[in-house]
Amino acid sequence: MANVMIQYDEAGELSLYLPKKDLEEKVTYFEFDGAERWGGEVHLANGAIYFIEPMLKPQLPITLRAKRLQAA
Repeated sequence: MANVMIQYDEAGELSLYLPKKDLEEKVTYFEFDGAERWGGEVHLANGAIYFIEPMLKPQLPITLRAKRLQAA
């Protein structure tokens, strides 16, 4: 599992930042993006897929743990 930061980029789109690799990628798919359920599978523009345990929608930016399901 990796520590990741989910935030909005300058264009107002969701992005995922991996501090360990100093990599920031645009989020292309977010499985759950509602107030009551937020998280699930997160697909990135480079092809990687991460999983964030669903939770109540937090204020962004947020740093949390994510499991890599598919490498880029």
